[in-house]
Amino acid sequence: MRGRTQVSPIANKQMKKLLHLAAVNASYYDPELHEYYCRRLSEGKSGMTVLNIIRNKLVARVFAIVKRASPYVNIKQYKA
Repeated sequence: MRGRTQVSPIANKQMKKLLHLAAVNASYYDPELHEYYCRRLSEGKSGMTVLNIIRNKLVARVFAIVKRASPYVNIKQYKA
């Protein structure tokens, strides 16, 4: 491949931008995702690669919440 990669012209760029902002904020303020972000950076991954993984994790959380029709429960706080 030559040059920089680009967003697909059929992509919803507004949604992609909002998802990126959500991932950046989650990597700072969500303790679980912040720990994951720092760990992956220390393993040598690039920041954007880790943010892309966090975006996918956020989408998976949203779909799980909608599928179960129940609010999000942070299982780490109930961990013994």
